[in-house]
Amino acid sequence: MAVEIDLSEQIVLVTGGVRGVGAGISRAFLAAGATVLTCARRPVDAPISVGERTTEHLTCDVRDGDAVAAMFDRIVATHGRLDHVVNNAGGAPFALADAASPRFHAKIVELNLLAPLLVAQQANAVMQRQDSGGSIVMVSSVSGHRPSPGTAAYGAAKAGLDNLTTSLAVEWAPKVRLNSVVVGPVHTELSHLHYGDADGVAAVGATVPMGRLASPADVGGAALFLASSLAAYVSGASLLVHGAGERPAFLDAANTNT
Repeated sequence: MAVEIDLSEQIVLVTGGVRGVGAGISRAFLAAGATVLTCARRPVDAPISVGERTTEHLTCDVRDGDAVAAMFDRIVATHGRLDHVVNNAGGAPFALADAASPRFHAKIVELNLLAPLLVAQQANAVMQRQDSGGSIVMVSSVSGHRPSPGTAAYGAAKAGLDNLTTSLAVEWAPKVRLNSVVVGPVHTELSHLHYGDADGVAAVGATVPMGRLASPADVGGAALFLASSLAAYVSGASLLVHGAGERPAFLDAANTNT
């Protein structure tokens, strides 16, 4: 029997929730009946929609502490509460570590580690005052758990994000649950920037044991589960969404030599 997740009358904030993985997360929560708020540095041309339901967009640079505090004040003033936050905003362009400037590295860490902390602090302040508490889901990456050449600062920030999740889960329990979704390569509208044309995307997908890259919906489903009552006793956890990861290179090397 299928289990339906119902988040009707619950308020969810998805940072960076307007494209790529973030849009997939927003759609998953909309489909579950939640009121979904998205935020990004710039206004959007159109909200994310599922059927007749659409997101509400807030313009906010999540690296700016004052802007983040003002956004949460607005959310509480408008909706009276906040039940879930998905800290999805992040990313990094390719840049070898020895060629990138100190400012570049600092900006990557700021966006992928310090900004989620700023958002989480504000969310916790709201949720601790609510009888039902709340949940925070951090969107992390396999880059934080394996070598990440070309995105070294990003990988280090994501490793820090997973550790941050475990610490905050202890500090803010029992009212607020925190978990992370550790995401592998995802097929989005920007995949060509990382993997080239369709053949490149297919070639990368073939290295994944599941035979394909993740879809934004795969990540959305995982985030939705962690926010839902099905995960009521799950906190401080990292959920791998990577299609079984990567086939060990030595297996292919051994097959080649036999």
